[in-house]
Amino acid sequence: MTNPLLTNPLLTGHGLPPFAEILPEHVEPAIEQLLQTVNAELTELEKNFTPTWTGLIEPADLLGEKLTWAWGIIGHLMGVKNSPELRTAYENSQPAVVQFFMRMGQSQALYQGLKDLRAGADWANMTKAQQRIIEAGIRDAELSGVGLTGEQGARFNAIQLELAELGNLFSNNVLDATKDFNLDLTDPNDVAGLPPSLLAQAAQASRAGGQEAATPENGPWRITLDYPSYVPFMEHSKQRHLREKVYKAFVGRAASGEKDNCGNIERILTLKREMAQILGFGSFAEMSLASKMAPNVAAVENLLESLRKVSLPAATQERQELQAFAQSQDATVTELMPWDAAFWAERLREQKYDFNDEELRPYFPLEQVLSGLFGLADKLFGIAVTAADGQAPIWHPDVRYFQVKKDGEPIAFFYLDPYSRPGEKRGGAWMDDCIGRAKYTNIEGVRLPVAYLVCNQTPPVDGKPSLMSFSEVETLFHEFGHGLQHMLTTVDYAGCSGIRNVEWDAVELPSQFMENWCYHRSTLLSMGKHYETGEPLPDHYYDKLVAAKNFMSGSAMLRQIHFSWVDIALHHEYVAGAGRTANDLRLDIAKTTTVVLPIPEDRFLCSFGHIFAGGYSAGYYSYKWAEVLSADAFAAFEDAGLDDPKAVEATGRRFRDTVLALGGSEPPAVVFESFRGREPEPTALLRHSGLLAS
Repeated sequence: MTNPLLTNPLLTGHGLPPFAEILPEHVEPAIEQLLQTVNAELTELEKNFTPTWTGLIEPADLLGEKLTWAWGIIGHLMGVKNSPELRTAYENSQPAVVQFFMRMGQSQALYQGLKDLRAGADWANMTKAQQRIIEAGIRDAELSGVGLTGEQGARFNAIQLELAELGNLFSNNVLDATKDFNLDLTDPNDVAGLPPSLLAQAAQASRAGGQEAATPENGPWRITLDYPSYVPFMEHSKQRHLREKVYKAFVGRAASGEKDNCGNIERILTLKREMAQILGFGSFAEMSLASKMAPNVAAVENLLESLRKVSLPAATQERQELQAFAQSQDATVTELMPWDAAFWAERLREQKYDFNDEELRPYFPLEQVLSGLFGLADKLFGIAVTAADGQAPIWHPDVRYFQVKKDGEPIAFFYLDPYSRPGEKRGGAWMDDCIGRAKYTNIEGVRLPVAYLVCNQTPPVDGKPSLMSFSEVETLFHEFGHGLQHMLTTVDYAGCSGIRNVEWDAVELPSQFMENWCYHRSTLLSMGKHYETGEPLPDHYYDKLVAAKNFMSGSAMLRQIHFSWVDIALHHEYVAGAGRTANDLRLDIAKTTTVVLPIPEDRFLCSFGHIFAGGYSAGYYSYKWAEVLSADAFAAFEDAGLDDPKAVEATGRRFRDTVLALGGSEPPAVVFESFRGREPEPTALLRHSGLLAS
């Protein structure tokens, strides 16, 4: 009888994941086998290392990668190809995986080795990148509880295990709650105002749900809480009662029944606070900031307050204008409700700027957008991106694969999974590390990086290509920016190549920087071509897009400040069980960070996966912190002259060779100054947002 472990694809341990061969039943035996191996290797390393780079750092890196390769693939599939079978296998394997990484992070022997390395004779001869990796290793070991013993150590580890389980449960509840809601419409009056693209998508969703005869013209139509359905429905549906129903379902996701995350939130916050206190921090926020660019909680609050003071008056004025406009168009709107805001904002924008998002979709087919994006990357960074479909295993037929070349030589690759699949794929968009760049002393050659770029944009419908909304175009540019930092790194040390070892509140710099180019005339016109006629995007649309760029920008900024403040407060001052809930705290903060208080049904925290199931706990402010950096970085191109090709190229190469190349090898402030020639300034962000005079 054949040993199943011999043919288990998750035991390959290196290279591109063999997605076509991986089944849920491979997960548990592979992880069990890998854990036996890496635990034995860790024991051996602890006994027989020497405190040198090749005697400690490289063996420790290679040891961990055998497991992270397989576990990374499984985690990726949980996000893009979720299933009950995979969930069960993941949940059964997760505790042992967490325990191994706790053991490695808390290894007294390796920790002492790192400190000996720092204190040794070799230290002065090491590169700054090597020194930074070692310093980060010492810090991370201390934050992992390396100094804990006895009951404290046992409790700390129990907390980590429970938090891993709760984060997974939180995420699954949101995915399931999103998937559970369907609004099936049969009356043509109920779809009044919906654009053809949404009608086609809703009919396709209805067919997928069993209504095989559904058509865009005659229905039935299925509206879901997936973004490509939810957002255009809220913007265009003329039926106020249906908007209300869909809105309440969206903001109430995972807040009741079997999928209720309310209890999970309280438990997560309690455990994080206890964990931080065991390590001697006053709060989890203080613990989180120990490894970030922001020096302390006060610095975060100062940034948020400076932006709040500017954005709150602007948002208040925008709200008053929107209320007056809605009442001028419809006398029955005595009070603007949350489910009215997107609808009337879209009508006001149409009136002010004489266009809407739907008019632009035919000019942004995915292939043309990619062509424009890759052309920009070539112009700025001197890289050639070409399709490499068929050269790598994929997890879904819609997934693309691309090669990146510089000076004619391959330097990186990436997957693109562009479309929404609400049945199996979690919402949002993200970039992840498939393979990181690395070079090891005793292994020939440099291992090239491979990135996952995942979006949830409008899928192809009825034989038409994916016709993107402008916000979906911006999202693609954003994720590609993350990918660029992963792929264009020139650092060969695994511990700080690409996005590794980049402080979390600086990691959004390249992604937000790339979004600015969506409003650059030649870039926009290069990717805006009609999918049927090839007609270029008319100039007047570019002018309108730029004019409308800062429409409701005060409200948009205030929304991010609200989320950021809620996050930092929950992780710094909130104590569960002390007389108020996490939602109560959110409502208190809303009094100064929103123009209209959330309705009782709004339980947004229950689906706030960024901070309860992702990496943004006490770090959501990072979007704004990094946006100061990204806006100022783009201002360097404005200063050089956006219409001067040579100046753009020279500045782009400098950005490539600093922000994108150096990864986590130097502190973000040093990297930024090496590009900009000075410390970052916030004025560009306010100017780009229309909240400061040009």
